[in-house]
Parts: sequence; structure tokens; C-alpha cells
Amino acid sequence: MVQLASEAVTPKRAIRLVILDRDGVINRDSDQFIKSPDEWRPIPGSLEAIARLNHAGFRVVVATNQSGIGRGLFEMATLNAIHEKMHKALALVGGRVDALFYCPHTADAMCECRKPRTAMLNEIGVRFGVDLDGVPCVGDSLRDLMAADAVGAQPILVLTGKGEKTLREGEFPRNTVIFPDLAFAASALLAGD
Repeated sequence: MVQLASEAVTPKRAIRLVILDRDGVINRDSDQFIKSPDEWRPIPGSLEAIARLNHAGFRVVVATNQSGIGRGLFEMATLNAIHEKMHKALALVGGRVDALFYCPHTADAMCECRKPRTAMLNEIGVRFGVDLDGVPCVGDSLRDLMAADAVGAQPILVLTGKGEKTLREGEFPRNTVIFPDLAFAASALLAGD
């Protein structure tokens, strides 16, 4: 059963934490990867949504697969520059990301940190000292939703990025909540507060 976007999502812990995928949730995605700061462009309303969550007391963490590094498409310095652009754009609207976790490996590496595996999300739980049960995890792809479900977090699908394709394929966890974009998801989280 899929919950509809009109239903509020209520986090269940003392530290209010939300985990976001990056490409396709915060910024526009590309099948050719986001390989430079110039290619990083926020999805309309996403930065403001993060700022609203921050102002309501949520800790916002990004968990993102960045296999472009493992593929040799860009270097760590470029990834850092992309993230610096994101941090500056967020600051301009009064928002921030409290932590950023990434997996630089390709799918062939079979690492434990690459979503849909759970090491990256588990590390977030350890670093923030929270049980991930019910923590909202917003993503646009099946691997985001599977990783969230595997750690007991609340999978939230947004229809930006690869979200429409993920919705059409329909193979996501039963407890997935669906919203048009991060702005709608943030509004639901704040309404359930």
C-alpha cells in the first residue's frame, strides 16, 4: 500500500532528522552525471524546502551515490566544489545541510556504502546517535527507497529526477510515501510535526 501525498509524515525521535538524496531531489539530475559546479542546478523550491526544515529544527543530511568519482568522470576536488556551490546556494535562502555522506564507488565495486546497501545510512545513524526507525528518507530512485526501508526508515519518493520512472516501475517498498517534489515532502513533514 502506498500512502498518498495528502497524508502527513510524522518523525518519531528526539533529534529530528531527515535524510535526502542529492541528484534528482535537491538538484536536477543527468544521465551523464553532474560533473561540475556549472551542471549543479537546484530544483525549484528544493533549497527553500531545506531551509524550512532547518528552521523547524530538523537536521538535514544528504546521502548520495557519486559513482562518477569511481568512473573517473570527475575528481574529489570537483565533488567538493559542487557541494560548496550547494552550501552557498542554501545559505542564501537561510538553509543548510548538517552533514553530507557520499559513496564514490561504482556498482561493480559491491561496496556496502552504495545505496541500496545500508552502510551509508547506518553511519548517519551512528554519527547522529539516532535509531533510524521512521526517519524520513527522501529519494527519487528505487535504490534510495530500498536502503531506507532496509534500515527501518520512512521511504519517501519524490517525482523529480528519476522519480516518475521509479513510480511507473512500481517496485518500491509498500510503506513508501509519494510527493511531487521536496517542497511538498517538507510541507508534509512540517504538518506532521
